[in-house]
Amino acid sequence: MLTIDKVYNANSVLKNVVRKTDLIEAKNIPCDNRIYLKTENLQLTGSFKIRGSYYKISKLSEEEKEHGIIASSAGNHAQGVALSAQRADIPCTICMPDSAPISKVEATKGYGANVVLVEGAYDDSYDKADALCKENGYTFIHPYDDEDVIAGQGTIALEILDQLDDIDAIVVPIGGGGLISGIAFTIKSLNPDIKVYGVQATKAASMYESIAQDEQLTIDSVNTFADGIAVKHPGDHTFALVKQYVDDIFTVSEDEIAAAILTLMEKQKLVVEGAGAVAVAATMFNKLPIQDKNVVCVLSGGNIDVNIIDRVMTRGLLLSGRKTSFTIALTDKPGQLLGVSKVISENGGNVVTIDYDNGDPDMDINACFLKVTVETRNHEHIEKIKHDLEAKGFKIVQERV
Repeated sequence: MLTIDKVYNANSVLKNVVRKTDLIEAKNIPCDNRIYLKTENLQLTGSFKIRGSYYKISKLSEEEKEHGIIASSAGNHAQGVALSAQRADIPCTICMPDSAPISKVEATKGYGANVVLVEGAYDDSYDKADALCKENGYTFIHPYDDEDVIAGQGTIALEILDQLDDIDAIVVPIGGGGLISGIAFTIKSLNPDIKVYGVQATKAASMYESIAQDEQLTIDSVNTFADGIAVKHPGDHTFALVKQYVDDIFTVSEDEIAAAILTLMEKQKLVVEGAGAVAVAATMFNKLPIQDKNVVCVLSGGNIDVNIIDRVMTRGLLLSGRKTSFTIALTDKPGQLLGVSKVISENGGNVVTIDYDNGDPDMDINACFLKVTVETRNHEHIEKIKHDLEAKGFKIVQERV
């Protein structure tokens, strides 16, 4: 049974194992509230998962340890379990979806775990781990639907309460629900006036949909680069705890997540993965039903796949008005490119790519399309450039935003 005493016990066990991560004020992030960042992205193994996995493994009997342990994970729980098993000298097998970032797979192997890649999403790797567990007698370490794991994650709430006196709300990412269950249970047990909000990716909103329908649902698919929260079905324990202790759940789009990652990197010099950025995304884009309050956003992890950083940055730049592209219909004659470039230059825009097309069969013989990609300051800057281009007689037929 989950109790506040268990959370305090977890805190005692973890005291000399995990980092007490900093809580920092983020004055440079634009939103309707005052944001504080709980930097679990700087935790050992790069995420909060070490808390729950280490505490769970510390509670195992000698017989359970002798059987070896197994877990399923998209990457962060895998590393937490692998490191905890390595320190306890316990044989460890981790089932991971084959879509998991290579960096997370290799990091898990680096902690000595035997990694089994499974075709599909996290839920498929869970099914494989469950089958191997029954076949070989392993001890299963669940990534979220376990009260010891949940208690370990709840130690984050104890740290937040110790680090900031005046808290109005805490915003937490949700995948299977272990993190928010531990934080919400602990917060509501100690200070029920503090609001706890959850955030999911719109394309992986299993808990959001389940709470809305008041039943545990399995969504058909998950399709988000926030792989750490790409879960099709919430846990039994976590669904009940979220239903009882969480005030509301919101969703954020892929572009909003990308914009949050970009903002955290640029304004706060912090690297977070997609799952780690959703709380900030919800706050940045004013999803919360509060204003001018002290809001703590949990940055749950920083293990972003370096292979997608460029794409994430591009999406973030587009959404925040830092980059755009115009397709302009022109008469194909000398001086047109100079005229377009002059307007953009006079407005302080920076042209980064130009694409010329005069082969579209639907255009006039003497016409062409000019696609110009421009670095800009914000959305107002984009509108000013568009206005001045049109004032000079240039016809914008398409804009990418």
